[in-house]
Amino acid sequence: MASTTRRPRPPNTDLARLIEACGASHKSLALRVNQLAHAAGIETDYTHTSVANWCRRGMTPKWPVPKLLAQTIGERLGRPVDLSEIGMGEAETIGASVGLDFPRDPADAVRVATSFWSSVNRRDFLAGSGFAASAFTTPVTRWLVTPADETAERRGGQQVGRADLSELREAADDARRWDSKYGGGNWKANSVTDCLDRRAAPLLQGSFSDKIGRELFSVTAELSRLAGWTAFDVGQHDAAQRHFIQALRLARAGGDVQLGCYVLTTMAMQSLMRGFASEAIDMAQGAFNRAKRQAAPRVLAFTKLIEARAHARENNPNAACRALAASEDLLGRAEQDCGDEPGWIDFYVHSRLSADAAEVFRDLNNPKAALMWNRQAAAMPPGAFTRSVGMRLAIVATAHLQARDLDHGLELGNRSVDILARVQSTRAKDYVREFNTALIPWRREPAVRAFIHRTRIELGVAA
Repeated sequence: MASTTRRPRPPNTDLARLIEACGASHKSLALRVNQLAHAAGIETDYTHTSVANWCRRGMTPKWPVPKLLAQTIGERLGRPVDLSEIGMGEAETIGASVGLDFPRDPADAVRVATSFWSSVNRRDFLAGSGFAASAFTTPVTRWLVTPADETAERRGGQQVGRADLSELREAADDARRWDSKYGGGNWKANSVTDCLDRRAAPLLQGSFSDKIGRELFSVTAELSRLAGWTAFDVGQHDAAQRHFIQALRLARAGGDVQLGCYVLTTMAMQSLMRGFASEAIDMAQGAFNRAKRQAAPRVLAFTKLIEARAHARENNPNAACRALAASEDLLGRAEQDCGDEPGWIDFYVHSRLSADAAEVFRDLNNPKAALMWNRQAAAMPPGAFTRSVGMRLAIVATAHLQARDLDHGLELGNRSVDILARVQSTRAKDYVREFNTALIPWRREPAVRAFIHRTRIELGVAA
């Protein structure tokens, strides 16, 4: 039988040549790479031996370390250094693509998802170019074509049972509560990605029946959506986008069309908040039309709500009002329906619709309608949804400014800061930033200057 021994990699002479040109020792290079990695929140412990292995044995460190190494050498040379110059040009392509695939085959889907979670939890993953609306094109198209795989049965490692599913569901419920109260930056957010990597990933590679498998894929998709939501909330849009894509694929593996609809609606919301309102409309409408015969009314109602918000950002009041009315009608049907609905949609009640409707009309520059809807949203319990209450106050404060009522605007703006100062959410701060921008016509007023100073000190936000 022929030998199958692996051929050694050739030395990385390009890297060795640049290191010699910059005059740095292997020890000093390793130290600087570690410093840059730690500043980016990545735990590394490279030494002079690591650098020697990169040069003599042609080894490539995990992404994004090649980029940090190029930066380190560039600092020494006094010029930018491209990855191709250090013989690691392929590393960027590999690092940039992790988590963006939406494989047709379920086994490949598990491999892609678990590889991404592993990268995130080893803290090797570093956001690259940020959010890209085009990255959603293939996942959305493939889900719309086939929202449910035929079977979820698998024969592999450990046997998966009901107790495993209960553990994952409890983790998802716990993460949802903490996110609503304290924002995506709280310490519980990291526990979601830990759960995906350490608990869900081994289970996905185990053995399970079709019934258990569908439930396993669904609850894991829910966890991945939560991981994406918390990343989105703190401004990590690249990581959030990848979590959402994996959540959509896992929902398909579980045959859970209504969860797929919800995930796709969340993706539409991210697109909307990143400035792609037209794409968000297409995604929300696609989610609704694909799931309208299988999803619960409350799930479909939320999809119509996000469509309404996207139409408002496009300054289309007629389309926004139609979508909002459809959402309200579906929510009314949900209140009358005694059928089962998933627990993850229980947050969407009439007070939440009213709060978002206030935002819709704020975006349409219709303060009278915004304030009318806000009066209906006043029943939102602040203890359970701290972040939502703080954001709503900022939205309504902006509507008061549109109505030329500075005093009421500042009063609500200060109440919003009181709440959001305790919440770790970049998304929430964006609402305060929008309010500060609306204050520009009154920027010479002492009370306005004091408020802007307060937001800069307490939230790190300025106009």
